[in-house]
This record gives sequence, C-alpha cells and structure tokens, in this order.
Amino acid sequence: MSDTQRQEGELPGLPKAIRASVLAAQKKKASDVVVLDLRTAFAFTDFFVICSGLHPRQVKAIAEGIEDQLRQSGSKPAVIEGTEHSEWILLDFFDFVVHVFTPDVRKFYGLEQLWGDAERLEVDYSEMAE
Repeated sequence: MSDTQRQEGELPGLPKAIRASVLAAQKKKASDVVVLDLRTAFAFTDFFVICSGLHPRQVKAIAEGIEDQLRQSGSKPAVIEGTEHSEWILLDFFDFVVHVFTPDVRKFYGLEQLWGDAERLEVDYSEMAE
C-alpha cells in the first residue's frame, strides 16, 4: 500500500504488538513516533518503533508503559538496555525493537537516517483508536 493510500494514523498490516507499543507510548505522551519496516531489507528484526520523551524520567515512563502493556498480552522483552541513564532505552522483542530517546540523543544517533532504506511509517498516534 502506498503512502498516499495509507490513512493517517493507521498502521495497516502491522502486528498487534506494534500497535500496542504505539498506543502505550501515546499514553505516556511520547512524541515523534515512527515505525520503520525492516522486513524487506534486514534480517535481525522486522520493525523498529522509535519515539521520544522530553527528559530521562519521561523516557523511562514511556519504556515502562510499553513493557507493561505488552506483558499483559504475554510478550516479554528479551533485552532491556539503557535504564540506568534513561536517555536511550531499548526494548528488544525479537520481531521488533523499541527505541525511546531524549530528543538530543535521538538526533545524535540518527537511527532513522542510519536505517534510511527501511520504509518509514509516520504515526499520528493521537488519532489512533484503541
């Protein structure tokens, strides 16, 4: 489906866990949510969910909210990294990886540019229905 056919705020064909991650981020007021579809280009994971929190406390709250939401549906991250400083927290669910950043750290590492060959799905999560 092309970007022009995709309705704003929809994530068609994505696994329920991806949508749950985006909604959990919404509940914690995450900003700049992007889903990168890595299925056609890379083998180690299918998707990245990337979002930002304004400060380390919010980054930690977003990551914990996502983890809690997915645990309720039986998904547990294999790896959680970055909770000590909470400027970049990574939750690895094998099929997808969630990256939660402070804005400066997100800009510094530039994952969206690094994985520029992946399809970028902009998320207007404020309009997504639960």
